[in-house]
Amino acid sequence: MDRAIPAVITALVMLGLLALMMRSWRARGRRDAALPAGYPLPAETTPELASAAAFYVATTRRGTPLERLNIRGLGFRARAAVTVTEAGVFLYLSGEEAVFIPADAIELLEPATWTIDRAVEPDGLLLLGWRLNAPAAETGEIVDSYFRIIDPAERVTVNDAIRTIAAGALSPAEHDESEA
Repeated sequence: MDRAIPAVITALVMLGLLALMMRSWRARGRRDAALPAGYPLPAETTPELASAAAFYVATTRRGTPLERLNIRGLGFRARAAVTVTEAGVFLYLSGEEAVFIPADAIELLEPATWTIDRAVEPDGLLLLGWRLNAPAAETGEIVDSYFRIIDPAERVTVNDAIRTIAAGALSPAEHDESEA
């Protein structure tokens, strides 16, 4: 009896926290429901420039690296394959449909050390900044997707291939002074 009351209280607190987390994730899903997951897959296949096995970490809005977006297909961490073709970048996340980012939508490519719930060695993550698919009248919101490419040699190959297809479009990232 001495342990029953604290156990019940602990269980109720845990259930309450779980309910709050589920409510928050659903609210985030409603907020991000209109955001598209990539662009339509291209009709024609183009030659593959590079490919690598990776861990997909998160996609966030530019400037808010601690706020994960709940975009269909990009909402959860997963094992992934990153494939770069002349048309753009394909993301194949385990259990999800392929996400295509055309070369002209890529705006940023740089190494990163941390995001949301992942901190790694210096420059252990690859940050790919890109514009979401939007109607022609809009410019599209800019988001950052983070990956951890498993093999360092493949990381260099993928990095070089993305820089090749997005030449001229890549811009330096905006860094917060407090991050230094």
